[in-house]
Amino acid sequence: MTRSREIPRDRLWAIVPAAGVGRRMNADVPKQYLEIQGKTLMEHTLQRLLDFPLLEKIVVVLGADDDYYPEVALLRDPRIILAKGGKERYHSVMNGLAVLDELAEDSDWVLVHDVARPCIRQSDLDWLVKSLETDPVGGLLGMPVRDTMKRSDNDGAVSQTVDRDNLWHALTPQMFRLKPLIDGLGKAMEAGINITDEASAMEFAGHKPRMVEGHGDNIKVTRASDLALASLYLQQQAKLIETV
Repeated sequence: MTRSREIPRDRLWAIVPAAGVGRRMNADVPKQYLEIQGKTLMEHTLQRLLDFPLLEKIVVVLGADDDYYPEVALLRDPRIILAKGGKERYHSVMNGLAVLDELAEDSDWVLVHDVARPCIRQSDLDWLVKSLETDPVGGLLGMPVRDTMKRSDNDGAVSQTVDRDNLWHALTPQMFRLKPLIDGLGKAMEAGINITDEASAMEFAGHKPRMVEGHGDNIKVTRASDLALASLYLQQQAKLIETV
């Protein structure tokens, strides 16, 4: 009897841009080094990715003047590669892609995940990869918009109520193949496009990324009040794991 041969899976890598300073936190240290439950924000986020068994390696992109990273033991994990960041987030992502360009195949998948999203669930990572592994473009985690959406003018007055049908909150990770992502980011940067995330660069290059619904607790820590909320979500997730 002839056994069916398993189709090989394209390898999966990750980039975590962590070169920002988090000015809106009004803290003495960059926000990725603020602590939640005895660990830095960065450690929580990286551990979630390290626990995902499909990832080959994670490129963590740090600021050129970062004096804090030597204190983070997790950054010495053999599955983590350190790279130097750039002025803007997309410069840092491009630097991370340059590292992967030396290690990965053009068709390998790259997950780009915000260092300030420590509550990413393993189930969401798994669902993202399964949903996109045969997709020709790739896509991103998101949450459908449930609130009424308003657009204002420059003075803050409402100018329009926006139809929320098919509107999404864009989250991370965002997952695209290595070579198309390098090309897409490069084209957007050359054109001076406002690159708010990797998907926007891919859209500018003519691609149509797919939205994959995740969980609403995958928040981005942006302000000081978000630390308490992230801590609450981490506690709730730990309880869910204990009951499984």
